[in-house]
Amino acid sequence: MGRVFVAGSINMDVVATAVRHPRVGETVAGDAVHYFPGGKGANQAVAAAKLGAPTTLIGRLGADAFGQQLKAFLTAQGVDLAFVADTAGTHTGTAIITVADADNTIVVVPGANALVTPEDVAVPELAKGDIAVSQFEIPLPAISAFFRRARAAGATTILNPAPAMMFGAELLDLVDVLVVNETELGFLANTELEATDDPARFIEASQSLSAGANRIICVTLGKRGVLALIDGEASMIAGRAVEVVDTTGAGDCFVGALAARLASGTPLRDALGYANAAASICVQRMGAAPSMPTAAEVVSALHG
Repeated sequence: MGRVFVAGSINMDVVATAVRHPRVGETVAGDAVHYFPGGKGANQAVAAAKLGAPTTLIGRLGADAFGQQLKAFLTAQGVDLAFVADTAGTHTGTAIITVADADNTIVVVPGANALVTPEDVAVPELAKGDIAVSQFEIPLPAISAFFRRARAAGATTILNPAPAMMFGAELLDLVDVLVVNETELGFLANTELEATDDPARFIEASQSLSAGANRIICVTLGKRGVLALIDGEASMIAGRAVEVVDTTGAGDCFVGALAARLASGTPLRDALGYANAAASICVQRMGAAPSMPTAAEVVSALHG
């Protein structure tokens, strides 16, 4: 079995719940405040670890109380933190999240995450069959260095380019599997996309990013499921109807679950269906990392 290596962000999520989101300049009364471990890197690592994959997280924490709390949580989830460094003089990454009517708005303050370097990702030894995962909450030079090392070792690379920002063809060329939602796909393809659009629009946008490369593009579409472009051919994995409580971390759950299944040698389409089921469980719970399901829960959802 291969291993999962995640180079990415580690945050404490401060979550306020309210009946509705405030408008600009408006204050609304909230219902509660919660503190949840999060950060896209940590979320994806927890998802992979809880689903049975040997998982290593590469990143940075501040030398503060949030950092210590996050270390304790991640260790309890089975994530290897040997390559997570404490960084003096800065705070641990923090996300301020408002949840209202099952949707969320997020402000991320990177802190130590912004200090992850190419040297940080150069230490772990990757091998053929391993899965290297990253996202856009750490600096792009570190991601590029990580994926170059992964490619040289024969590992498979998965990029979740979120939060969306423009990046060069050099990094895209290092990506084996690109996982985006409709907003991120629209941003990268320079077109407006909505989750309700005809699948043909997502296929066209995905093809513009593929540009003939042997790259798999997965577009997560919430309750509609997942559209995957594999060798230029589109494949749709149906969504699952569930009662949504909090969408925070659902995309990260999908990425972590996909990485875990690919590390175990599962065929891609089966891995996509598994990841889709995992994400459907995640959205039924509050929080990001704490809402990630176990393997037994995913199997139950698939066969229930």
